[in-house]
Amino acid sequence: MTSKNNQHRDAAPSADTTSSLQADSLRLSSEQALRRQAEAKLIERKKKAAALPAPEADTQRLVHELEVHQIELEMQNKELLQSRAQVEAGLRRYTDLYDFAPVGYFTLALDGAIHQVNLAGANLLGVERGALIKRRFGIFVSAQSRTTFSAFLEKVFSTSGSKETCEIALQEDGSAPLWVHIEAVTEDGQRKTCRVVVVDITERKRVEAALRDSETLFRKLFEDHAAVELIIDPDTGNIIDANEAAAVFYGWSREQLKQMKIQEINTLSPEEVKKKMEKARAQKKIHFEFRHRRADGSVRDVDVFSSKIEVKGKDLLHSIIHDITDRKLAEKQLRESLEQLRRAMQTTIQVLVMAVEMKDPYTAGHQRRMTNLARTMAAEMGLPPEKIEGLRMAGVIHDIGKITLPTEILSKPTKLSAIELSLIREHVRLGYDILKDVESHWPLAEIVLQHHERMDGSGYPRGLKGEEILMEARILAVADVVEAMASHRPYRAALGLDAALEEIEKNRGLLYDSHAVDACLRVFREKGYQIEGT
Repeated sequence: MTSKNNQHRDAAPSADTTSSLQADSLRLSSEQALRRQAEAKLIERKKKAAALPAPEADTQRLVHELEVHQIELEMQNKELLQSRAQVEAGLRRYTDLYDFAPVGYFTLALDGAIHQVNLAGANLLGVERGALIKRRFGIFVSAQSRTTFSAFLEKVFSTSGSKETCEIALQEDGSAPLWVHIEAVTEDGQRKTCRVVVVDITERKRVEAALRDSETLFRKLFEDHAAVELIIDPDTGNIIDANEAAAVFYGWSREQLKQMKIQEINTLSPEEVKKKMEKARAQKKIHFEFRHRRADGSVRDVDVFSSKIEVKGKDLLHSIIHDITDRKLAEKQLRESLEQLRRAMQTTIQVLVMAVEMKDPYTAGHQRRMTNLARTMAAEMGLPPEKIEGLRMAGVIHDIGKITLPTEILSKPTKLSAIELSLIREHVRLGYDILKDVESHWPLAEIVLQHHERMDGSGYPRGLKGEEILMEARILAVADVVEAMASHRPYRAALGLDAALEEIEKNRGLLYDSHAVDACLRVFREKGYQIEGT
């Protein structure tokens, strides 16, 4: 039984035999196809050839075989020529790609000797291509990178087919090193040579170094700056970083601050804080005043200047915080002092007004009525509130100089003489002398001095013209004329409002400021203003 099995096993074809048979079968099939093609071509040739006497049968078969074989050889030769042309074209393309590639290609031996190099590789090393063959690549590596390169080469040849990479500096005489990125893989299974690609990365290294220097400088400026600084994520409010000054100011450590949100520090609602951060990110507003909490529970007034910075493609806010609590307190104290000064001035002016009223009751009523009209005109003209307040202060005391004049002249029921009129006109200078040393935000003394000046220079006391006259004085001049003409005086009856408005309208731009006249006419004719007691 065993013998039969062995005989059967011996009779079975081996795998090698099967493979050989298959190869023979394919070769026979190819030869048969070639012969069929040759037979067909021969038939075509015979059809085209002139008719010849038929040779003997054997001779004819021999000639046939020879002709078929000749055609087979011709076809094989044509295929060989075509294949050779393709191989040569491919070789030229490979040579062009290899030699003129923008990166360096090398073939290195175990000891680093250069077996092959393209033009780009020779240019990187700065040596003529032919002079590089059999020289070791390591001699072109700078001292600072030789250990790295040796370890890299050893690793390449100790692995089988895996790609290894490193970055090294090539030696440059007296100049900055040339940095390159190297990729290498063994060329064959025996690991006797390796293919190496070398890419110049000097510019990338320069940019990276500049970026590192910039980051180092920013980090130093950020961490060592005396101002409180925070880096904030505007999407979440997370404090990404804080400098040492921030830790000192807020009372939390830097690590604690980096675990917090700005909403935990800002006294505004989280929604308001979010809106402010969005404004800062859009650069619609970069300066804010906030109140910030500290670790000890105290709250400080702060000035915050926020600018958008981009870090790894993400928008962050770089905020510089200044403690302005003391400044705010000083401003509050200053406002209180100014208010006290304002009240003191109001009291002083009230005393002066009372003195004038005791001297001349008609003048007192005139000052009040004229001031109210002047304030209404100023508001109609769009003057700012601060300027209107100064106008009011000047209006109630614009005739303060009359306090020094004789009562009998002020209350005289008949026409004044030339001397008396000149004395009356002096009241503007006398008023100026009384007020010139009074501390005030407004030019009260000058307004009082100028309220009888006229646009054409015909007024007194200095004959000023046009823009030389303060706007407050121009408004008072119009209000003064209208109130005086519309009201009773000891020496005459009231002329009436219509006559007063006709007077300023007729002399608009000549004696009186055009804007002041227009405002006065509007408040009476369009807005129904009335002078008290008329």
